[in-house]
Amino acid sequence: MSPYDPSAFPPFAVTVDLVVLTVRRHALCALVVRRGEQPFQGRWALPGGFVRDDEDLAMAAARELGEETGLCASDPAAPALANGAHLEQLATYGDPRRDPRMRVVSVAHLALAPDLPAPRAGGDAHSARWAHVEDLLGQEGGFGRDGEQPAPLAFDHARILADGVEREQPAPLAFDHARILADGVERARSKIEYSSLATAFCPAEFTVGELRRVYEAVWGVALDPRNFHRKVTGTPGFLVPAGGTTTRQGGRPAQLFRAGGATLLNPPMLRPEV
Repeated sequence: MSPYDPSAFPPFAVTVDLVVLTVRRHALCALVVRRGEQPFQGRWALPGGFVRDDEDLAMAAARELGEETGLCASDPAAPALANGAHLEQLATYGDPRRDPRMRVVSVAHLALAPDLPAPRAGGDAHSARWAHVEDLLGQEGGFGRDGEQPAPLAFDHARILADGVEREQPAPLAFDHARILADGVERARSKIEYSSLATAFCPAEFTVGELRRVYEAVWGVALDPRNFHRKVTGTPGFLVPAGGTTTRQGGRPAQLFRAGGATLLNPPMLRPEV
């Protein structure tokens, strides 16, 4: 057997890209950053960057999350952080033409966080902000199930401020970030059907109504409040009473809950057909 010769193989780089989702003002929002360097300088993109020699993929994703957004990756075994985010690996993207600089393979990660203030930009990003997913993906929801190209995404420079989230007219996202974003949104939409992941969008203590609005924002549908309450409170281990109430939604005091120990919902919370 011939010895391994690294020079016989073309070099390539590995990056991590982040689909960071939150619910703000009852709408599903994604984090985008304006690139400060070439390629695509000045264009909006998902946060991310190159993996360093001494990093594994999870370390690189957590570092980029902090550098470009100011968020921290939450440890499920540790107390919740005020600026914490659920972080998991999403998918790998390796089209040879996805980056004009060289062959670059991206390992995308999905991050979910409760309603957070405006993020801070860092690294090679000039600015970072939340944008409505419905604006980013368009009316057709981005890439379809057969891989068809979506309507153009992201923004031009005609800025509109609505509901505390900046909204602008469409222009393409950098690289292949339109597909990555669409895949991340679909992961979140499907995973909250059968897991407790929706609670990652909530603060440490929340009401059933606040949790319902998370499902409504992620799925883009209205849910019957009574049926939803019966489902989530009747699923063993899904929610645990926190021992208090709140009036932050207005009206009568509502009971506060925390996420329980259940990681899988059986039966699942099926997404309504729209």
